[in-house]
Amino acid sequence: MAIVMRFVQRFDPSKRQEFMDLEKQFAILEQRGILTQGDRMVPLAGREPGNTLIWEGRFESLAAAEKALKSLETSEDHTQLFQKQVPYFQDAWVEFYEVLNF
Repeated sequence: MAIVMRFVQRFDPSKRQEFMDLEKQFAILEQRGILTQGDRMVPLAGREPGNTLIWEGRFESLAAAEKALKSLETSEDHTQLFQKQVPYFQDAWVEFYEVLNF
């Protein structure tokens, strides 16, 4: 069963540039194979306000998604960047979705 994992991060809109500059550094870690790669999105229209960043990754199973999530806890690179970015957060949460194949 395929799983989509999403990190939803609402940030201080007055600090958008600083937040995105740090997010670019996360993307570089993904490109280097240090972190799991995913897609980043900001809403143009929808329920979430424009000061929301969504990271989304697809995994072969819930166990694989959970493993990727746990790997963030042990990554020093991720922890260092996260500590710089978290002051800009207004809210953040993780979502898991089961991909339905009818």
